[in-house]
Amino acid sequence: MLISAIVFAVVAATFYAGHQVADHVFGQSDKQAAHKAAPGWDGWRHLLGHIVAYHLVVVVMLTVAVVALDLPVTVVGLASGVGFSAVSHAILDRRWPVRWLLIHTGSPDFADRQAPICGMYLADQSLHAACLWVSALLIACL
Repeated sequence: MLISAIVFAVVAATFYAGHQVADHVFGQSDKQAAHKAAPGWDGWRHLLGHIVAYHLVVVVMLTVAVVALDLPVTVVGLASGVGFSAVSHAILDRRWPVRWLLIHTGSPDFADRQAPICGMYLADQSLHAACLWVSALLIACL
């Protein structure tokens, strides 16, 4: 049980750091960010490019952590965690699910707020963090 908790802590921290670097530095171009929620193939093409680049960064960071710390993880756990991350990230980055959630949980003004903070961005990042928490649980427990 303690080993699973340690794996969870390391993987969660690695996912969070990887998310920050991949979502804001190495894993998304300005063009991808601007067009990933666009309708049709154009939006999906930009989104797919972002998801692949993002998860390349995250997988490299996870690999370094797993190897350097000799973490006992399984292929099933890693595939489940990274797979959940990819699918949930893609869904959230279409943007409409985040807006829908904010509107339907009583925060329509927050969904439209741009200044001094962007409500959609903060909600998006919070939901990504929650999904990465689930991904880390999957890796630690499977």
